Amino acid sequence: MATITSDITDHGLASKGLDRIEWAFREMPVLQQILTRFEKEKPLKDLRMACCLHVTTETANLMRVLKAGGAHVAVCASNPLSTQDDVCASLVEDFGILVFARHGADRDQYYRHINGALDIAPHLTMDDGADTVTVVHTERKNLLDTIIGGTEETTTGVVRLRQMAAEGALGYPIVAVNDALTKHLFDNRYGTGQSTLDGIIRATNVLIAGKTFVCAGYGWCGKGVASRAKGLGAHVIVTEVNPVRALEATLDGFNVMTMEAAAPIADFIVTLTGDCNIIDKRHIPLLKNGCIIANSGHFDNEIDIPAIMGASSSERTVRGGIMREFSLKDGRLLYLIGDGRLVNLAAAEGHPAAVMDMSFANQAMCSEYMAREYKNLEKTVYSVPETIDAEIAAMKLKSMGIAIDVLTPEQIAYLGSWQHGT
Repeated sequence: MATITSDITDHGLASKGLDRIEWAFREMPVLQQILTRFEKEKPLKDLRMACCLHVTTETANLMRVLKAGGAHVAVCASNPLSTQDDVCASLVEDFGILVFARHGADRDQYYRHINGALDIAPHLTMDDGADTVTVVHTERKNLLDTIIGGTEETTTGVVRLRQMAAEGALGYPIVAVNDALTKHLFDNRYGTGQSTLDGIIRATNVLIAGKTFVCAGYGWCGKGVASRAKGLGAHVIVTEVNPVRALEATLDGFNVMTMEAAAPIADFIVTLTGDCNIIDKRHIPLLKNGCIIANSGHFDNEIDIPAIMGASSSERTVRGGIMREFSLKDGRLLYLIGDGRLVNLAAAEGHPAAVMDMSFANQAMCSEYMAREYKNLEKTVYSVPETIDAEIAAMKLKSMGIAIDVLTPEQIAYLGSWQHGT
């Protein structure tokens, strides 16, 4: 195999990146425990791993764990605006990990970086959005001969992969890390909830209290954002297409209405659906003057940016380059944060390390599971084994100094029987 070299912005940023990586690791006690075990057991010995993730301090610590487990790791960015260049430098210089990521990379660079990571001819893939899997199945099918399995981090990616599996197009087994309770109950709800508001506040410095705040989507991410916006004093509206989730949002105390009804009164709109064109040309004529729009779903197509541009007479960049102001032809102004990319990463630092601790523990342990069990798995999407989910929760509780009750033999017998009545 030809020598492969990293493609990053500035190797000189390594010391700054190392400081931030080590700071994040303080808040990742589950990964610390896994690192200690992986160093001893080497469950990923000699396996090559191509990882397409947000290249942040938390991701860097996952890469450290995978390498400690014996893997040869190459990491590329799953979103150009989430890449932290100092982290990339430290991964290369301090940990000897191949990195293909630059903050602000264009589309061509983005896919060149994915292909750079795939050039190691991986045995395992690790994705956040399934772009690596897509490239393998469309452009580099020869790699299917050596790939034994993979993992997927996010809701959007799992949807894509399950569709591939349903059509018989998936070439290797993949564990849906997003299905883990210790992932979506915490990462999606508490992580997205806090980091989305963090990104919006950093980008705008606008008071949230008293504003009308629209959450498009009431999945786990939407629930987190809606609750945090409400906690900051916003009047929260939820839009949904799922009647069960709409009912849940109503009973949680939020106003539920259509986007057409919400657009004229919205001060903020955040999309969190995993679908396209949540804000599109239908809504632009309805939007309130000064409305601030952001996306916290995985891809940047939740907001129809070309439609907004088409309705505008001019635009300019404001607030340090992270927000665009569109002057519509009728005189209204609209504001878009982070070009419609993940606002928590485009305008802030992503999820707190404490929640990524559990998400990335799932990634590490599911990679171990795949390395051990791949011969027994079909070419489909699997949920995280319950034993892994429970073990991660137990490790997290232990790190927090929290003890819980244990079932007695009598209780276990009772739960396993049907003879006992009232």
